[in-house]
Amino acid sequence: MSFESPTFAPLYRQIKSLMIQALESGEWRPGQMIPSEQELASRFNVSQGTVRKAIDEMAADNYLIRRQGKGTFVASHSDPRALFRFLRLTPINGDIVPLQSEPLDCWRAKAGQEASRNLAIEPGVPIIIVRRVLKHDAKPILVDEIYLPGDVFQGLNIEMLKDWRGSIYGLFESRFGVRMLSAREKIRAVAADRNVAETLGVAEGVPLLSVERVAFTYGDKPLEWRRGLYSTAEHYYLNELS
Repeated sequence: MSFESPTFAPLYRQIKSLMIQALESGEWRPGQMIPSEQELASRFNVSQGTVRKAIDEMAADNYLIRRQGKGTFVASHSDPRALFRFLRLTPINGDIVPLQSEPLDCWRAKAGQEASRNLAIEPGVPIIIVRRVLKHDAKPILVDEIYLPGDVFQGLNIEMLKDWRGSIYGLFESRFGVRMLSAREKIRAVAADRNVAETLGVAEGVPLLSVERVAFTYGDKPLEWRRGLYSTAEHYYLNELS
């Protein structure tokens, strides 16, 4: 009989784990400056170099943002640099401008099989579904249908969505304390049906890009499943790999 050898995380990874716990517990809020490397080293009884390595990795993972001459801050969806982190649709002419979100509907339902699988919840539990259009220069380019766990997003309604100024992830963070850290997407080509064609102002049957996303918060917990249909007549999907 063979046994697996125990594995031990490097010390800086252990410090990283403790710092993520502090973020998850709300000790350090989005946009807030975290303690200095010296203070953290004293808190965890390790060297500043160990803390620096943990912070470097957390910055690479988009947990934290370093600001030259100011300090290290908890990453926030309200930061302009985060606005396009999950949205990869880019104008063909190269102009990067904020997209306008137009909420169409927000209603409550019970999770079906797909929603329960993607959100890791039981079938039949309450969920919230949001339907919206994203526009570029007043022209619709994307229809989103967003599925959210009802217990996490209690109180979300169409009025709140219409009143909010900023990204929808900024709303989730500000009003519900939910920070989306990573996402998994599946992309394929589909034909526009009549309803979507009317919403996007394109011909029925025209090719669209279907992007299905599951977004995760701390602990790789899925808190959003969305299905978007993108018009690519004047835009393309950009993904930079490194």
